[in-house]
Amino acid sequence: MTPDHARWISGFLEAQAAELGASENTRLAYGRDLKAFTEYLERKKLAFDTLSRAEIEAFLVDCDLQGLATSTRARRLSSIKQLYRFAYEEGWRKDNPALKIRGPGQMKSLPKTLSEDQVDALLTAARTVGRSKSDRLRNTCLMELLYATGMRVSELVTLPVSATRGDPQLLLIRGKGDKDRLVPLSREARMVLNEWLTCRDEAEETARIEKGVKPSPFLFPSNGSAGHLTRHRFYGIIKEIAVSAGVPPNDVTPHRLRHAFATHLLAHGADLRSIQALLGHADLATTEIYTHVLEERLKDLVFTHHPLAEKD
Repeated sequence: MTPDHARWISGFLEAQAAELGASENTRLAYGRDLKAFTEYLERKKLAFDTLSRAEIEAFLVDCDLQGLATSTRARRLSSIKQLYRFAYEEGWRKDNPALKIRGPGQMKSLPKTLSEDQVDALLTAARTVGRSKSDRLRNTCLMELLYATGMRVSELVTLPVSATRGDPQLLLIRGKGDKDRLVPLSREARMVLNEWLTCRDEAEETARIEKGVKPSPFLFPSNGSAGHLTRHRFYGIIKEIAVSAGVPPNDVTPHRLRHAFATHLLAHGADLRSIQALLGHADLATTEIYTHVLEERLKDLVFTHHPLAEKD
């Protein structure tokens, strides 16, 4: 496997574990599918970063000619789609060649999300999770900003502190492909942000005076090599918060809070174009999945609560 292919796959699998809570078995399955894909590409002298839609489709045809089951071919395409979605979000590619490829007998899976009550419980619990007042303020700020803006976790943990100065009503977010977008901040998120900034700045000033430590450019600084809170660490924090909130930890990931942001906005009347802009989706088709989530919830509501619903 070439170094570039290995870097793409390892980065993708690490993010699956950190952001989405993918199990070891899920990551192993992704790894097997992407290994088969990589072997095909290297035989054809092709590379992840320049691959076209037609070349991905040629790989699927090759899988069909090998006599692979429909489920296997669908799973391999799913792995490829997930890889290129991640690569696009990370800015490794400016396009997603797998976005519109349809697989054999695929059923479009709906993103799992959280109810408004669950999110309220998580936001409340965040205020009590942490060994110190500083930790608790940081955790509260992380959760409030994530739900208030729908940021990707990578955007959140690398957020420059300069973007949050002056009690902004709009937060400037640098997204994938270095594209900027403006997202409004709720009153509650602004209040929590200002509390965290005061605490953070006092700690930084003390470290500067006592140890000569230079100020961090990040809103959520860390002593680690990255200089900011990592995705892995935040993933651990959000699980602690879930336990404290009484929400099943397996149901809570940073990405599901992003899904919750979108589905809750849609449920309260926001239009798809606005949600697309807030999430930083390049293609409206990516945002449209949330209409299916809402449709499923409305059907469940009718079937459960309508007086003429069939009762057991």
